[in-house]
Amino acid sequence: MAGNQFRQIPSVDRVIADKKMDPIKNLLPYDIVVEVVRGYLDNLRSSIAGGTSCPSISQIIDSIYVEAITLTKSSLSSVINASGVILHTNLGRAPLSQEAISAMDDVAKGYANLEYGLSAGKRDSRQTHIENLLCRLTGAEAAHVVNNNASAVLLALSAFAKRKEVIVSRGQSVEIGGKFRIPDVMQQSGAKLKEVGTTNRTYISDYEEAIGDKTAALLRVHRSNFMTVGFTHDAKLTEMGETAKSCNILLIDDLGSGCLLNTSKFGLISEPTVQESISAGADIVCFSGDKLLGGPQAGIIIGKKNLLEKLKNHPLSRAIRIDKLRLAGLIATLIAYIKGEAISKIPVWQMISTPITLLEKRANSWAKAFGAVAKVIDGFSTVGAGSIPGSTLPTKLVAIKPASKQNLLEIVRILRSQRPYVIGRIEKNTLLLDPRTTLPSQDAYLIKAIQSVL
Repeated sequence: MAGNQFRQIPSVDRVIADKKMDPIKNLLPYDIVVEVVRGYLDNLRSSIAGGTSCPSISQIIDSIYVEAITLTKSSLSSVINASGVILHTNLGRAPLSQEAISAMDDVAKGYANLEYGLSAGKRDSRQTHIENLLCRLTGAEAAHVVNNNASAVLLALSAFAKRKEVIVSRGQSVEIGGKFRIPDVMQQSGAKLKEVGTTNRTYISDYEEAIGDKTAALLRVHRSNFMTVGFTHDAKLTEMGETAKSCNILLIDDLGSGCLLNTSKFGLISEPTVQESISAGADIVCFSGDKLLGGPQAGIIIGKKNLLEKLKNHPLSRAIRIDKLRLAGLIATLIAYIKGEAISKIPVWQMISTPITLLEKRANSWAKAFGAVAKVIDGFSTVGAGSIPGSTLPTKLVAIKPASKQNLLEIVRILRSQRPYVIGRIEKNTLLLDPRTTLPSQDAYLIKAIQSVL
């Protein structure tokens, strides 16, 4: 039976010669069309071997057309984030400010003085555009920016701890998203991990007793995506700084989220700030640009000038350097902090600081547009992306509960398959939509999308 099905598979030439293929041949270059057809037929043979029947040539061309259309459209698209997670890693983390978007657009349109000093008329470093901003904001002596925080940590360890020991608390030998693990980064950098203390309690004496002739640094890793509660203890960063200085070794702080503002002012747990790390005596501090900082993806390294100079000249720096678009966006983001406009201009901080009264007003507006199937309820938003774990912000949610779970799943599927794409969250067979994480400019689009499926 399978043999008969295999014999029904048309040849590549027969498929391409069919008149129904003309739209596809007008859509793509001929050599790409051949590859698409050949690839489809190869997959079809595998499917038939698995027990399926061979479709007609008309059905085959319909499927090839879908594949061809897919090749001509980017699968990366903007979405409306109504999930209630402000820094949603799967949705691209921090949305950018209009100033950052404009700055990136400006340098994307043509050439830019990325590594050209306009006053001297000769080559310069791309880091000169941003280093002064970072130093003024954090109190650090020097700064260096790479493509993400994982690269920043890898660079620091590679430059200062290769074939040497780095001491880390067992409670901080963590894994973050995408199976990125501190022990693996250590191994890649050539540094040797030396764990001290226990999962829940590590004292400064544990570090002191572990320091030896081969020790290059103490590493503090901020537990950004989980909490330890109860019978716990961590050595203070100031204690670690004093110990590192007295033993003539480095203190490296992998801070992660890159917070510059006091989060407790917004009803959140106090997140360690970059400024506090520098004041506590950290020699090198690494953090992200696209988390609580609110900018594009970047790995930011600040610290002592003599150490940063070595990082800048390390061969790995070129491999992980930041590009002109993200550099432009990051500069514009930092300028908002310099001008004292972070809360009013940067979307992450706008969302965190939005008063509950305004959220309730928007939620009521949504619910009214959706009709009797929707109601406004109390709820909570989270910061997300490995920032301020265990801390939430009160919000007002629009709850939509269809007649059955099947209807709910169909609604959610449609919202993910037609523009504008809408991402909410499901709890207790109810679709929940959070205005805190939805940009006000997207309200009309969200209402239209929900109405179309209800």
